[in-house]
Amino acid sequence: MSHSPAFRPRPASFVGFVQARNARLVDGSGRELLLRGVGLGNWMLPEGYMWKFGPGAESPREIEALTSRLLGEAGARRFWQSFYDGFITEADISRIAASGFDHVRLPINSRLIQAPDGTPIESGYAMIDRLIGWCRTHRLWVLLDLHGAPGGQTGTNIDDSPRNKPELFMEESYRALTLRLWRDLARRYADETVVLGYDLLNEPLPNEWQNIYAAELVDLYKDLTSVIREEDARHLIVYEGSHWATNWSIFTEVWDENSLLQFHKYWSSPDTESIEKFLETRDRLGLPIYMGEGGENTLEWLYTAFRLYESYDIGWNFWPWKKIDTRTSPASIAAPHGWDQIVAAGADSTLEVPEASRIFDDLLRNAQIDNCVWQPGLVAALLGERPRVIPAWGFGARGAGESYSAAGVSLIPGIRSADGVALSWANPGTGNPDNPFQQTDGRPYALHEELVITLQAGDWLEFEAVDVDPASVRVVGAEAATRVESSPRGIRVVATGNAALSSLVMGGAGTW
Repeated sequence: MSHSPAFRPRPASFVGFVQARNARLVDGSGRELLLRGVGLGNWMLPEGYMWKFGPGAESPREIEALTSRLLGEAGARRFWQSFYDGFITEADISRIAASGFDHVRLPINSRLIQAPDGTPIESGYAMIDRLIGWCRTHRLWVLLDLHGAPGGQTGTNIDDSPRNKPELFMEESYRALTLRLWRDLARRYADETVVLGYDLLNEPLPNEWQNIYAAELVDLYKDLTSVIREEDARHLIVYEGSHWATNWSIFTEVWDENSLLQFHKYWSSPDTESIEKFLETRDRLGLPIYMGEGGENTLEWLYTAFRLYESYDIGWNFWPWKKIDTRTSPASIAAPHGWDQIVAAGADSTLEVPEASRIFDDLLRNAQIDNCVWQPGLVAALLGERPRVIPAWGFGARGAGESYSAAGVSLIPGIRSADGVALSWANPGTGNPDNPFQQTDGRPYALHEELVITLQAGDWLEFEAVDVDPASVRVVGAEAATRVESSPRGIRVVATGNAALSSLVMGGAGTW
């Protein structure tokens, strides 16, 4: 398969360690990297929304309590052992590598690898070791991500906090356990080149907590850095901002020269303005940056957002690899017959143990990657390789003369406002939303959410993609007033008259 310069594949290399250098990442041989990965959410830290659960069964503790109530204590133990053994296997890793990714981000719940007294739990470490072995075979790096720190770093269900508060910053005992945990991880994996780096805390201190404990977060990051460096001088250290990793106000100095700053991005306009603060921090501190979690959206948004990152040399990780009955992950687990009864049991249960056991056994079987519904269109959108659909508003982010030549302004505040291209609602005045990018289930855009680009004769837009035949492209809304031609980074749509484009559809491309 041929690749344009903007989309070269970059497989993992385990000769030496990934390092930060001149605000970019390089591998052990000094080759510059642009990371492309997926997050293994739900495996070591289950999240209720991935199971279709609601309040009462959202955190790992709550989900475990539900399985104990439905299956009995012994049955629940058997289920979880099977889940840990089978939700992610070497077959998943093989598929991830074959799909064109170069790393995985592993969300870890501290309860799986650390006992209440701080002692390492070998069964949890065995899961990490198995993953590293599979990734060595299939040439993927592994980013270790502490998703659920002792006591909780977010105070929400996603960190498995015992009392829905960020008690990591409230109780000294939890802080000590977190320092011990990262010391143990660094000591164990200090010489392991398959490990990409250490992602210290996932999305610490969201909402009101971001201001209350900002100083404590900085102090903890510095202390964690010191502890890790006492054991491991070579691995990359990854720091996330507060408030879902979007508030970078804490990054005022360099704590470690071999470090990476991580942001997350969901449900917002995929344009340069939305990431300017991250770009500014990269330039100011001279550290590489990384979009470590984003997804849960339409093919159109995914294509545009992930091309945006790559236009600015920002590596990325898509969230998540698979979950139940979804359009927004590469692999969708079919909900087993009767799953609605399990979901309803989050509030109350009339299920007998044998029937609940049958349903959970079917879930485990359906979760095997070869039994999942595979959605190649989503992978194509992420990688920009023969994408099924490109929105007109997904033109390149490299500026006038590079990604477009047009005269106009966006008529919608907050969406590509800085680009000189005329963007507007396809159907104005029909209840147009403040934010049209909140399709968390990947549903098609409603009529009142659709956007169009208006061009005049001679204007053009470039769309970055690999292996797209211009002759196969249909310009929706402007077939008679445009032509499609090849460009250095993909394809270019040139207006031959006044044209209002809504999307580009590729003939013969993959579907969901």
